[in-house]
Amino acid sequence: MAFRSDLLFEQYIGENHFRGLSVGYEQNAFRYDALTDLIFDALPEFALNFEERETLSIETIRRKMVKAARIVYATDKYQRRGEYGEILLHVIMRDYFNTIPAISKMYYKDGANETVKGFDAVHIVPVGQDLELWLGEVKFYNDISNAIRDVVVELDKHTNRNYLRSEFLFISNKIENSWPYAQKLKDLIDERTTLDNVFQRLRVPVLLTYDSKIVQTYDKVCQEYRDKLIEEMFKHHDTFRSNDLPRNIDIILILIPLEKKQKLVEKLHAKLGVYQSL
Repeated sequence: MAFRSDLLFEQYIGENHFRGLSVGYEQNAFRYDALTDLIFDALPEFALNFEERETLSIETIRRKMVKAARIVYATDKYQRRGEYGEILLHVIMRDYFNTIPAISKMYYKDGANETVKGFDAVHIVPVGQDLELWLGEVKFYNDISNAIRDVVVELDKHTNRNYLRSEFLFISNKIENSWPYAQKLKDLIDERTTLDNVFQRLRVPVLLTYDSKIVQTYDKVCQEYRDKLIEEMFKHHDTFRSNDLPRNIDIILILIPLEKKQKLVEKLHAKLGVYQSL
């Protein structure tokens, strides 16, 4: 595992198309600090491009960490921003699905506070001589109903033929030639490659966070907690799957229940400020 997030997360549900993860508690408190540290451990790989990551060294790590932090955003109006959810998705994709990041969309932002449209993660998985294309979606929310509602709309929009062609053009223009899989990915998403072939190799992980009544009720992990949390997550999974989802697309739902998403965001924002001021 790239970030060893298995040391923090307990996987409550591990099905092929459904994962449920929780960080649990430490000394009767939800593990906000540990989750914050994990997200920042992944920040350089998430925010920097391939060549920047390849040249990380003891001499450059501080400067590049500051650069990565400043790429995220520079505003006090951060409560509804989704970058932290995107980093969390990056970690889960890397550690639980062995993906390789193809491009950092954050790296190519035109402004510090610009939000980048399109898929929230662009990764690949080598399979023999071919590639699987992993295009991630995330809703870093506190309300699961709103998260499901909004992501279903985006899934429909983002798997539209015209949208995909436009997104593939953006991705292709950002692939660095020095990246080992550059030509294979460019060929896969080339406008001359039929989408029928792309869909056979397309995976769409969907990460949803939410404030969980079960997580708020307990302060330590016990069997009763596990049973109730699994029941809660399967309920949300069934709600998600009951929607009219895109057909012929391999969609993997990932649920991460939180105690209070807003408290996590406050801690993340404070730590981002520290890195930005180094």
